Amino acid sequence: MKTETRDKLLTVSTPTAATALFKRGHRIQAIQDVHPLSPNQPTLVGEAFTLRYIPAREDLNKLEAFRDRSHPQRKAVEDCPPGAVLVMDSRKDARAASAGAILVTRLMKRGVAGVVTDGGFRDSAEIAALNFPAYHHRPSAPTNLTLHHAIDINVPIACGDAPVFPGDVILGDRDGVIVIPAHLADEIAAEAVEMTAYEDFVAERVHAGSGIFGLYPATDPKSLELFAEWRKKNNR
Repeated sequence: MKTETRDKLLTVSTPTAATALFKRGHRIQAIQDVHPLSPNQPTLVGEAFTLRYIPAREDLNKLEAFRDRSHPQRKAVEDCPPGAVLVMDSRKDARAASAGAILVTRLMKRGVAGVVTDGGFRDSAEIAALNFPAYHHRPSAPTNLTLHHAIDINVPIACGDAPVFPGDVILGDRDGVIVIPAHLADEIAAEAVEMTAYEDFVAERVHAGSGIFGLYPATDPKSLELFAEWRKKNNR
């Protein structure tokens, strides 16, 4: 991802990016039922590095599995590149944790941009205190070994019903997480910045008492004239 693309995405919201994607026919890019662990955590932007879980098998998922340095969960934590986002397919099952505070802290210390699971995190209060972008469905105490078997790293996955391919761009804020296909990242970022400027103009007009007809969406040419004046005045 280009630095300028990352910088642009840090200034826009997931609803705006979702609308830009919808205009291009992408309807299912929102990761469903995931929430930020802290309402004050930073905006999340980075390329996806994926981990896939399947249902656990009792003879394979014993605590001794973590002694294996090639264990996919442990390996993903150590291999996820700085600036990337670890996205986990936990089968939308939060009955067992996808990871806990120690692993998430390790990701943070390695320079990873954030972490997303459609399952749950244990030690959720500790993770929330890290000021690190982290999203899950809900807190979960049991170890992942009880229900989940980590099987693949950096392959296409489903996370909260959204398709996630390695290298796709992940954008997360207080409203949720959006997956931007890698080949669309530059144009989505550019359009979302433009959309954000107009939405800020609209919000100001509505707060001042304006109605939405002709303003939102901009079907009245006068709205665009006023917007052009507003952009010049506000250096937008």
